[in-house]
Amino acid sequence: MSTTSESSPTLAGRTTGFLTENGPGFAVSVVIAVCAQFLSDHYGAPAMLMALLLGIAFHFLAEEGRCVPGIAFTSKTVLRIGVALLGARISVELLIGLGPKLIGLVVAGVILTILFGLLGAKLLGRGWRFALLTGGAVAICGASAAMAIAAVLPKNEHSERNLIFTVLSVTILSTIAMIAYPVITAWLDLDDLAAGVFLGGTIHDVAQVVGAGFSVSNETGETATLVKLIRVTMLAPVVLVFALAIRAFAEDAPGQGGKRPPLMPFFVIMFLVLAAINSFGLIPAVLQTFLADLSKWALLVSIAAVGMKTSLRTIFDVGGQAIILIVAQTVFIAAFILYGITHFAS
Repeated sequence: MSTTSESSPTLAGRTTGFLTENGPGFAVSVVIAVCAQFLSDHYGAPAMLMALLLGIAFHFLAEEGRCVPGIAFTSKTVLRIGVALLGARISVELLIGLGPKLIGLVVAGVILTILFGLLGAKLLGRGWRFALLTGGAVAICGASAAMAIAAVLPKNEHSERNLIFTVLSVTILSTIAMIAYPVITAWLDLDDLAAGVFLGGTIHDVAQVVGAGFSVSNETGETATLVKLIRVTMLAPVVLVFALAIRAFAEDAPGQGGKRPPLMPFFVIMFLVLAAINSFGLIPAVLQTFLADLSKWALLVSIAAVGMKTSLRTIFDVGGQAIILIVAQTVFIAAFILYGITHFAS
């Protein structure tokens, strides 16, 4: 009896302590995310970009004060929750909707873009961490992929700066692509299917894919969204491969990466579990919509926190080679998918 009465206050105390410690920073992140979404809804600006820039403006909150622990918690744990919930949008049905040729083209584009990033980084004198971060972001799903990959990469003094640079870059490039790529599809006289595959297979972020696709036609928009979700499906296996490779590398050279990553990151497990459940049709449409919205907000809130953790000055220290690399990766995947549509998957 006494054990129960003693344990309850302890649990309540821990919960209260957790909320007291992390609540202020989380609340600020939520406010910034809501403001970013407001700007997106009313002025057409990308919500991720707005959350990032607004977060950077409040960098002083992450330096000292009550918000510091909550900002750290939000930028890490809430981020992983958002990535895990992306699995609710994935199903095996997506993988058979386009046929083996187009699926093979999209998968090859993801793999080759990451390999191209590693090669380009070596030629430009950048590290392998930065290559995996930018290559995965460009190849898979922009800011969401960047944050998921950053969660398994060994940390160093440049980790947060590189993440902010990558998120900022892929968001800007994705917005430019949303405007420019539909013009390219019209100039090349691509049909609705080919245009959808090109837009969905090359533009970084989901929102910009939807915007670009439906600006061409409904069929193009639907195809582009489907292809984009197939790329998102690659997030879990790519992050898992990265984690396994880094783990093996860290065993051989522990001084390179600090703390060794787990064999299977928990958020990747949850992503795969939700995808498997959804593949069997066990997630009702209403719940799927709710989880998708929850994932979107979790990622938006977490990127606001990531922004607050980074000084704008440090972003400019990343160097011109980094800009060249991420632009080259963007051009590479666009050229590869376009070539594949016209010469292989037609």
